[in-house]
Amino acid sequence: MEMQIETPCGRIQGSSCQYPEVISFRGIRYATAGRWEYPQMTEHWEGVYDATGYKACSYQPRAFYNEADVPEKAFYYNEFRKGEHYTYDEDCLFLNIWTPAEAVPESRLPVLFYIHGGGFTGGCGHEKHFDGPVWPTQGVIAVTINYRLGPMGFLCLPELKKEAGHSGNYGLYDQIAALQWVSKNIAAFGGNPDNITIMGQSAGAMSVQSLCVSPLTGHLFSKAVMSSGGGVSKLLDLSSPAEKQELFWQKVMERSGCMTLSDFRRLEPESLFRAWQDEKAGQPKMAQMTGPCLDGVLLPQSAFAAAGNGEQKNIPYLMGSTSHDIMPPFIFKMAKDWCRLQAQQGKQKSYAWFFDRMLPGDKNGAWHSSDLWYWFGTLKNCWRPMEQKDYELSRQMSLYLTNFAKTGNPNGDGLTEWLPAAKGQNKVLRLGEKETHMGSVNMAKLNYTMLTNKAVGE
Repeated sequence: MEMQIETPCGRIQGSSCQYPEVISFRGIRYATAGRWEYPQMTEHWEGVYDATGYKACSYQPRAFYNEADVPEKAFYYNEFRKGEHYTYDEDCLFLNIWTPAEAVPESRLPVLFYIHGGGFTGGCGHEKHFDGPVWPTQGVIAVTINYRLGPMGFLCLPELKKEAGHSGNYGLYDQIAALQWVSKNIAAFGGNPDNITIMGQSAGAMSVQSLCVSPLTGHLFSKAVMSSGGGVSKLLDLSSPAEKQELFWQKVMERSGCMTLSDFRRLEPESLFRAWQDEKAGQPKMAQMTGPCLDGVLLPQSAFAAAGNGEQKNIPYLMGSTSHDIMPPFIFKMAKDWCRLQAQQGKQKSYAWFFDRMLPGDKNGAWHSSDLWYWFGTLKNCWRPMEQKDYELSRQMSLYLTNFAKTGNPNGDGLTEWLPAAKGQNKVLRLGEKETHMGSVNMAKLNYTMLTNKAVGE
C-alpha cells in the first residue's frame, strides 16, 4: 500500500510497513549542508517526494571496510546489521517517519523523535532494531534520523570559526535542524508539533542531554528520554572547549597532507577518516575529541554545569541503563542522579529505570543497547530465540514509553505503577528477569558485571 500526503514542503509518497495500519515515510531530506557547514533546513521540493526507501547514512569507519571481516566488530554487527545493506554519503541528512494510516492533521498525535547512538562516530536511523517501531500502533508517531558523524560531524578548526563565528557540533546542529523540520511539518503526518518527545541511547542520550541544556532548542520538545548515556557525572562530562579540540583537528589536517581549508574540504572521505583514525591511534587520550564541544553558541557550558545551575529544561524525563552496560555503576548512577536532581530542584517529575533482562541466545546478559529491541518493539527483527517473556516485557516497555510521550507520565492501565524520583523515594523501575516492579539496585553487583561484560563496542 502506498499513500501520498501534502506537506508544507510539497507532496510526499510513503508506503506500508510491518504493521498494516501504519504508513512509513523513509528517507525524507530534512536539510542540506556542505562539508563543515551548518545545515539549511529543507523548505520545499519539486514534484512528489519518493519516501518509500531508506537513503544514505553519514560516512563512518565501517563505510570503508567489510564489517563482517573485523572480529572486534562482530557482536554489534551480528546483532543489528548482519544481512543489511547501507549506503554512505556526505549527503546524509534524512529522517524516517512511521504514522498511523488513518492519521490526519486534526489527529494531533504525540511524536517520539529518536537520536541513534554509536559514539558520535557510527550508526544510522534505520538499523534492524529501529526498522518499524511499534509506537504508531499505540497512538504515537515515530521519527528516526541520520546526522553527521566522526570528522564530518564534530571537527573544529580556527579557520571554520572565522567563517561562521564558531565551529564544531555539526552533528548536533543537524539534530536541531531535524527537530525544526519535524516541528514545521509533522502536522501533515497527523502529529502534534507541541508534543514532541526526544529520545536517545548512548551517544544519542548524550545528544539528548545536550539539546536539553542548549539555548538554541527553545520549545522544540516537551519531554526527554535518555538510555545508557545521559545524567549527572563530572567524571563522564566529556564536553571540552572548542579551542582545545581544535588542536587535535589541526593535527588531523596536517596528517592528511592538506595545507589549506579548501584542500581539506576537497579531501576524499576515506583519506579524511584514515587521517583521523591514525591521529587517534597516536594520541589515545584525544579520542574523546570526536564529539560535542563547548562552542559558545549551541553549548555555552557543559551539561554538568548547566544541570548544577538548574538550567536544564524543566520537562519530564525518563532515564535508565542496563545491568551489563558500559561502566554499569557509573552509567546507572548518572541516570538516577539526574532524576533526583530534578526532584531536588523542584522541576517536573522524572522516572528512573534499570533493565536486566538476560537476552536469550548467548551469555552476554543485558548488554549496552540491548534494551532498544524492547523499547522499539522490534523483537521479530532479531536473530535471538525470543521467548513469550521477552514479548511481554517489550509490550510493557513500549506502553510505558508511549504513555510518557502522550502525557509526561509513563503509567497506565495494567502496568505496574512507576513512581517518580522524590525525596524519600529512591527506588527505580526494575525491568527484566523478574516481574516488573519498583526496587533497588545492588551497586556491588554492577561492579562485577562491568568487569565481565564481553559485549562492549559500537
